[in-house]
Amino acid sequence: MTATDKHQRYYRGHRVILTMALCFFVIGTLQAFLAPRKAKKRPVDNKVYLLHADELRYDMAGPNPDAQIAKGHVAFKHQGAFLSCDSAYFYQGSNSVKAFGHVRFRQGDTLSLTCTRAWYDGEGQMMEARNNVVLKHRKQTLYTDSLNYDRLYEYAYFFNGGKLVDGKSQLSADWGEYHTETRLAKFNYDVQLRTPKNQVSTDTLYYDTRKSRAHVVGQYTSAKGHGKVGPSIIKGENGTITTENAYFNTQNDQAEMFGRSTVVNGPKTITGDTLYYDSKSGNNRGLGNVVFVDNENKNTLTCGEVVYNEHTGMGFATKDALVKDYSQKDTLFMHADTMRIETFNINTDSVYRKVHCYPHMRAFRLDVQAICDSLVFNSQDSCMTMYRDPIVWNGTRQLLGEVIKVYMNDSTVREAHVLGQALSVEAMPDSVHYNQVASHDMFAYFQDGVIRRSDAIGNVKSVYFPVDDKDTTLIGLNYMETDTMRMYLTPERKLHHIWTNKVKATLYPMTQIPPMKLKLESFAWFDALRPVDKDDVFHWRGKAKGTELKSIERHAAPLQQLTL
Repeated sequence: MTATDKHQRYYRGHRVILTMALCFFVIGTLQAFLAPRKAKKRPVDNKVYLLHADELRYDMAGPNPDAQIAKGHVAFKHQGAFLSCDSAYFYQGSNSVKAFGHVRFRQGDTLSLTCTRAWYDGEGQMMEARNNVVLKHRKQTLYTDSLNYDRLYEYAYFFNGGKLVDGKSQLSADWGEYHTETRLAKFNYDVQLRTPKNQVSTDTLYYDTRKSRAHVVGQYTSAKGHGKVGPSIIKGENGTITTENAYFNTQNDQAEMFGRSTVVNGPKTITGDTLYYDSKSGNNRGLGNVVFVDNENKNTLTCGEVVYNEHTGMGFATKDALVKDYSQKDTLFMHADTMRIETFNINTDSVYRKVHCYPHMRAFRLDVQAICDSLVFNSQDSCMTMYRDPIVWNGTRQLLGEVIKVYMNDSTVREAHVLGQALSVEAMPDSVHYNQVASHDMFAYFQDGVIRRSDAIGNVKSVYFPVDDKDTTLIGLNYMETDTMRMYLTPERKLHHIWTNKVKATLYPMTQIPPMKLKLESFAWFDALRPVDKDDVFHWRGKAKGTELKSIERHAAPLQQLTL
């Protein structure tokens, strides 16, 4: 390789390097030019500035040699906040202030604080206010004697008793905290919340001042009860609530209660895993193991869900709904899939209610049992009506028909009507023979809850087995047909005598009874469907197919046609 070749090769290499360097320079210049310019950060000024004082001096021999002593219309500024007082010790080295007399702290347009004396730390942005402290933030005002306010975390707390006023609501506690950013407050120990309609006593309460929504948590330790611990208490116009977990709005009087809460309103009490209440709409709802007790009328309702509107008087209960009536000597247990209540002419002197139980109604009491598909009780005439294959048992007697109506005096039976395909069957002691009465309608009349008279009207047929008074053996079978039959009974429910008008009767000796005469054509014995105890009311057993009452079409009145 010649010297010329070496020179050209050297020159080409340097040219490549210069070209690459130039490219990198151009690219770097373009990136620097096109990149967004970052604003220079201004240094944060953490100093506390003394704005004014009528008198300012040092006392090197005094107890505060490091402090500037300011007196008369003293004013300070720190990061947008202003502090004024009558006199102060200003520690410029530690960036802090001790303020005395008519202390006023102002931050923006929404927060102000007044007290008698205070300590302000500019480094930690912490203020300790003491004596006659009043913190105002927007529409809320906090009164206390000792308050610490952390500007850095926008958080204030008191620890020696305080009171928060939010409109017409007042909340007091031994200890509390308030967040100025979220406007959430927390109070502990002997918490008392008073609203125009409610008073709350608890040991822990969370309060959202933006929504006027309170959250009651835990129990309440009563000072008057010598430290007695129990559920939190909410007293209002509509009764008293005991709960350990509840939300309620102090403005619109709405409440949500959890954790097995109880509401007591006079003689009535409702308990449930979850309870909802809305005073404005009147809606009430209970969920989970609901127990309603009416001590005045001596009855209870248990169910999985209940809904009721106190303004309209409408509501329903479902999910294993069970009514217990203990107004009589024995308790009545009644169950249906759904129980619904309607109120008419509410808030008037002519108010009355209807209670609907459907489907699969079953009832049990020691002396009476019943089943039907649906039941309606009307308080206007104190009538209980059972529809669709109703059956009633009393001892060894069974009563059925298309519709059964029972009229009450308070909770005592006054009279009963069986309408359509009425059948009364009584099992004899031998459980083989049955006294039977079939008619179109039947009517029973009671005295002091004991049946004393029974009327059968319309196509009456009867099978009756007379009994020898001496040895209680059956004498024979008395078959009878008539249009009307009236039976009178003794207070011991024994037959006293029978009255009929026109009768067709035959007495058969026991050894000469025709087999077809032992039972009426409409005879039916449904003892297997009968509830046997209070727990059996939840187990529905309906009639077997083909044993239901046959639908009978009623003859309509003929329409008259007028010839013009």
